[in-house]
Amino acid sequence: MFGLIGNVGPWELILILTIALIIFGPGKLPEAGKAIGRAMNEFKKASTGIQNEIREAVSLDEKDSKDNSSASST
Repeated sequence: MFGLIGNVGPWELILILTIALIIFGPGKLPEAGKAIGRAMNEFKKASTGIQNEIREAVSLDEKDSKDNSSASST
């Protein structure tokens, strides 16, 4: 999950949270966090869907290749 973040240490995290607090203010910070969480969740779902489609296409191509090679050998 945190592969996108990289090597963020505690001081960097504190700096990011402080900047977010200044930009959004204490009242809107939870709303901003929820929106970011939803966006990350949607991105993850889309990424997983694309990966699944690619895997299906590859497996279908492999199956077709095996079917064609077995049909041509007989």
